[in-house]
Amino acid sequence: MNFSGLIIAVITFLVIGIFHPIVIKCEYYFGTRCWWSFALAGIVFIAASLIVADNIISPILGVVGCSCLWSILEIFEQKGRVEKGWFPMNPKRKDEYKKR
Repeated sequence: MNFSGLIIAVITFLVIGIFHPIVIKCEYYFGTRCWWSFALAGIVFIAASLIVADNIISPILGVVGCSCLWSILEIFEQKGRVEKGWFPMNPKRKDEYKKR
């Protein structure tokens, strides 16, 4: 039996699940100015996925890289969710949000 597809699928599910709270916490503590760290990490992980020859590790690195790049969009959308009151606002950064 070949379990590589199942392993990649489970790890992809876990990576996506892990990135949700990471985006929420990063937006809370750093705001949208940390988008570049997601971009840099995404580029590094995708480049690593091109270099690694392993048939399980390479796709996992690609999934992590794409999740990092997708988090750039999500961090800006998270700011909008905070402005709508769906998530708590960091009181130290009240000036960064639209006035309600």
